[in-house]
Amino acid sequence: MPYFESATDRTRLHFVDYGPSDGPVIVFVNSSYFGTEMWEYQMLPLAAEGFRCVGFDRRGHGRSEDVWGGFDLDTLAGDLASLLDHLDLRDITLVGHSMGSVEVVRYLTLCGTGRVARVALVGGMAPGPARSADHPAGLDPELIRGFNETFRQDRAKFFADGADPFFARHLPGPQVSDAYVAHMVDRCLGATARAANALGDLIPSLNLVPELVKIDRPVLVIHGSDDASAPLALTGRRAADLIPGAKLHVYEYAGHGLFATHADRLNDDLRAFAHV
Repeated sequence: MPYFESATDRTRLHFVDYGPSDGPVIVFVNSSYFGTEMWEYQMLPLAAEGFRCVGFDRRGHGRSEDVWGGFDLDTLAGDLASLLDHLDLRDITLVGHSMGSVEVVRYLTLCGTGRVARVALVGGMAPGPARSADHPAGLDPELIRGFNETFRQDRAKFFADGADPFFARHLPGPQVSDAYVAHMVDRCLGATARAANALGDLIPSLNLVPELVKIDRPVLVIHGSDDASAPLALTGRRAADLIPGAKLHVYEYAGHGLFATHADRLNDDLRAFAHV
């Protein structure tokens, strides 16, 4: 299987590279807990249409190495940079979901836009949901820390209980099967406890406002109207307002798992946005 090493600490990370080598490049950055399997309904059809679709498993996730360190944002963004350098990818469309959006933004801050043509933030956690000096309407950081402690006590129950709101199964929009939900809960448990806890610990202090306002590439923000994990008003809408010239597409009745429930619509948006 294909692997590359992080330039920071030589952690061994698994990647996938689908589609023709000379096609327009889309690089997918995963949510917390998931590996590249979360993009099944994007990477396979878009690669079949001629796009080069690349993704990787974050450290401690999927088929990548289980390590203790490197879960700060700079190192995580550096892992993304190492992938782009390893494959020498250029003129890319960079797509991040949830915590992946945070790593995308930090990558742009640290490495610039030399390799990046455009950016899509899908169900993004950026700029951060917590209350801060420039976000007084945000969630109490202590409330988020309380959720993290509940998570630490029983990850399996957290994922099982959260699956229905994650996919907005209580709403009249498109639905995924019970079997798919069970599969994705199982995949979440494939992330190590260390990795899962460490990523959660980043959220209470997350504030990317100073970084978002400096992005100078076309940005498409895609968010579900009923996203319980990264509420639209606290994350996606704020990101679209902060990034110069960003466009916001809100999917009605969509939750955080819109990559599955609204896969066709997401593919249409990414296809049009990434088309060269």
